[in-house]
Amino acid sequence: MDKKKLMLLLGALVIAIGTAMAARSLFIGASAPKADAAQVQKGPKVLVAQRALPVGTIITADSVAFQLWPKEMVQDAYFIDGEADMSKLLGTVVRYPITAGQPVTQGGLVAPGDRGFLAAALGAGMRAVTIPVSAKTGVGGFVFPGDHVDLLLTQTVPATDTGQPLKATETFLRNVRVLATDQSTETTVEEGKTVVRAFQTVTLEVSPKMAEKIQVAQTVGTLSLALRSLADNQSELDLAIANGTLKIPAGATKDQEEKFMTDAANRPIDGGTTFVTGGDVSRFQRRTVPSAEQAAQAISQRYNSAMNGRSATLPSSERRSSGPAVSYSSGPVVRVTRGKTTTAEPVGGN
Repeated sequence: MDKKKLMLLLGALVIAIGTAMAARSLFIGASAPKADAAQVQKGPKVLVAQRALPVGTIITADSVAFQLWPKEMVQDAYFIDGEADMSKLLGTVVRYPITAGQPVTQGGLVAPGDRGFLAAALGAGMRAVTIPVSAKTGVGGFVFPGDHVDLLLTQTVPATDTGQPLKATETFLRNVRVLATDQSTETTVEEGKTVVRAFQTVTLEVSPKMAEKIQVAQTVGTLSLALRSLADNQSELDLAIANGTLKIPAGATKDQEEKFMTDAANRPIDGGTTFVTGGDVSRFQRRTVPSAEQAAQAISQRYNSAMNGRSATLPSSERRSSGPAVSYSSGPVVRVTRGKTTTAEPVGGN
């Protein structure tokens, strides 16, 4: 390679290095373009669900909260912070299902006294029934919508023998939720104090089968309410979980587990009937009902005694000196003749 070409090559190399250095300094010295932060237009705070709210859920302070919402997405049906009165929203009932984080609309809640409130307050598969009460059978007016009560049936069973009738009271339904007293579904508060008032009817939330039992019980005897303690539900729930009667679904989330426990604690109980008879209260009262066989014998003795007395007063021509003496019994019987005597034996007897 001659000297002239070598000099040209070195010169090109020097120019390339200089150009690279100049370009580097240019890029380093230049200030990076500043991107303006996107301005998010903040809107008012709207009321949203803190968790999933199925139909029939009663709104409480921890179930909803106000949250910032884009201004362009705010609708007239939303509850706006500063405009909505939370004291009036508490105690309302969810009419349509609301998912967690979804805004609560005015049409999605039903307030006590509004049309459809009672139907919305009922749980799935439950029914509302109304029973008459008095100050004596209604705990003196100290029962309010939302309380839980037990139902007692008091009745007198007529005696089928020469003894006294049986007087008994039994608890046949437990943990029943009160929906309304008279035609009111809300509690009256004056000057911060709950007003206790007498009422004549109570509307209860029960299952269809329980509703049938209540209707029959009203024709049998007198119905009374027994107010339950708030601690009873939790203690009975703990007992049911401990003995395996109530099992929490496997794989349930915390929210699902809480909902399951709440539903189980508020569920009315049909079964495990307890009772007290007159003999449990006083030694001068009967404790048990006569058996069917005792009742049949008592009726037969009464009939035979009446017939014997009537036969003694009849003329001799009308008396039947011979013939079978017939005894009677209530319920299904079989007539058995032994010689000249016919007796009515109850089915199932010896």
